Amino acid sequence: MSQGMPSENLSFVTEFILVGLTDQPALQISLFYVFLIMYMITALGNSSLIILIVLNSHLHTPMYFFLFNLSFVDLCYSSVFTPKMLMNFISNKNVISYMGCMTQLYFFCFFVISECYVLTSMAYDRYVAICNPLMYTFVMSHKVCLSLVLGSYLMAFSGAMAHTGCMLRLTFCRANTINHYFCDILPVMQLSCTSTYVNELVVFVVVGINIIVPSITIFISYGFILLTIFTINSTEGRSKAFSTCSSRIIAVSLFFGSGAFMYLKPSLSLSMDEGKTSSVFYTNVVPMLNPLIYSLRNKDVKTALRKTLRRWKF
Repeated sequence: MSQGMPSENLSFVTEFILVGLTDQPALQISLFYVFLIMYMITALGNSSLIILIVLNSHLHTPMYFFLFNLSFVDLCYSSVFTPKMLMNFISNKNVISYMGCMTQLYFFCFFVISECYVLTSMAYDRYVAICNPLMYTFVMSHKVCLSLVLGSYLMAFSGAMAHTGCMLRLTFCRANTINHYFCDILPVMQLSCTSTYVNELVVFVVVGINIIVPSITIFISYGFILLTIFTINSTEGRSKAFSTCSSRIIAVSLFFGSGAFMYLKPSLSLSMDEGKTSSVFYTNVVPMLNPLIYSLRNKDVKTALRKTLRRWKF
């Protein structure tokens, strides 16, 4: 990945060209409509959850406070790169300025790390609610919930600053074609004509911490939740709880698994084409699935939706 020092005659990059998800013209229009529909579902689902939680006082609980933040993060997260991605499907030249690329990279890092820790907070909240219900009100106080969310955004800010700061110190010479559909860390870093050793070290440490620590915490929490579920006497109740829990585990596994596949594999063993395919899951699929998973089987959300629709007389 590292290259030699640039010679004095080399020109420096002021803009990048995004290859996109595919370079096959026959697929461009089809993919445009597929990702447009996915983005519309993501935007509608997450914005609807945000509005419902704000407007309905009975949803002002720790669980829905975290869900509000998850929906907010997913909405912002998908909006960082999807509009540009859609434009690239139907435009002849997919150009992004140097500063535009660095800005996109910063906000991508910020929101994806935020999601890691908000998901962790949600798993911890459900662990306390199911495994220690008598302690729930005390443990998940307003102060604790606020601290967990602020901590999530602080970790995201730190990680995004580390990645973007390290990227800004690199020099980009003649090579300016990014083999990706947005300015992701690894494909941008590959274009540098100066040493990327520090960047690779930061990726290994920061990404490792932000994937491994949250994912282990989440799966331990859900492990205890599943053990508690199996002690439920009612077969119907146990089946319903297990179904809800398993759908959340699948979504979390998809998010962290695809992220780990992209960032934690040795760079030489991962082609950017494989990386782009993996990225689709944690950038497009999971933000679309989250509002569906956390609302379709949720009676409180359905009740809030009916009340809101009656209030607005739809």
